[in-house]
Amino acid sequence: MAYGFHNSDKDFHSMKARYWATALLALAASVCFSQQAKPEHKARTVPAAGKQLFASSCAACHGIDGKGSERAPNIADGANVRRMSHAQIFAAIQNGIPGTGMPAFHTLSATQIDTLIAHLRTLAGNSKPQQLPGDPGAGKALFSGNAGCSQCHMLAGDGGFIASDLSDYARGHSAEQIRSAIVNPGASPGGSVKIATLRLQSGQAYTGRVRNEDNFSIQLQDLEGSFHLLSRSEVAAVEYDSKSMMPSDYGSRLTSKELDDLVSYLISASEGLRKAKSDKMNEADCSPDCTDSDE
Repeated sequence: MAYGFHNSDKDFHSMKARYWATALLALAASVCFSQQAKPEHKARTVPAAGKQLFASSCAACHGIDGKGSERAPNIADGANVRRMSHAQIFAAIQNGIPGTGMPAFHTLSATQIDTLIAHLRTLAGNSKPQQLPGDPGAGKALFSGNAGCSQCHMLAGDGGFIASDLSDYARGHSAEQIRSAIVNPGASPGGSVKIATLRLQSGQAYTGRVRNEDNFSIQLQDLEGSFHLLSRSEVAAVEYDSKSMMPSDYGSRLTSKELDDLVSYLISASEGLRKAKSDKMNEADCSPDCTDSDE
């Protein structure tokens, strides 16, 4: 009996040892998996948090893409911002920039500011100019020549006034969208602008584009550029031309290459205008030490 009891005791201790070994291996695997999973979770959440913080704290002035607006400079790919160290950008966000429109964000924690800066660096990495599908120089000649765009549209201070200013149009549109707006203007918002003729009670008439109107008045810009503000009681009739101001035959009148050239000119002109505005605003709004790099 003693011999049999001794073997049973050995079996019990052996099973106990195997149990604890299995438990320790499972625990080690769990810890290892946890350590590997945390960076992946952080990689997913930090960019999202930075994007959300930027949208709520910065986008109203700097734009959702960080490329600036009339209220604040380009901070996505502006040269001055690229030269600033992490510590300098941190200080500018936390304390603001005296003498400019940049306020202090004392309510943001250090972690939140670090997250914002990480998102800002991401924007800078993604801020690449659109690829030009054609020759902007040839497109410029088309814009002012055979395509006749400059008769109605202004671009970079040159051209007509009766249609929309296209200087910054390409900033919010892709090359494909611009091409589509040219060949199919009726499908684009604002592409179906029509000429109107206002016939007055006196027998006089004005022809041009209606700029503003309400229940009491109507404002028209005539084809010479003059504005006429008229009371509704003065107007006998408003007659709109059935044809849109924008030609609808560019898809057949221009070759595929010419369309690419025209699109490229619009993109190139918009990029040039954006860069000029960005450099000017960065120069005005940059803090005195922003050109240092004390990382």
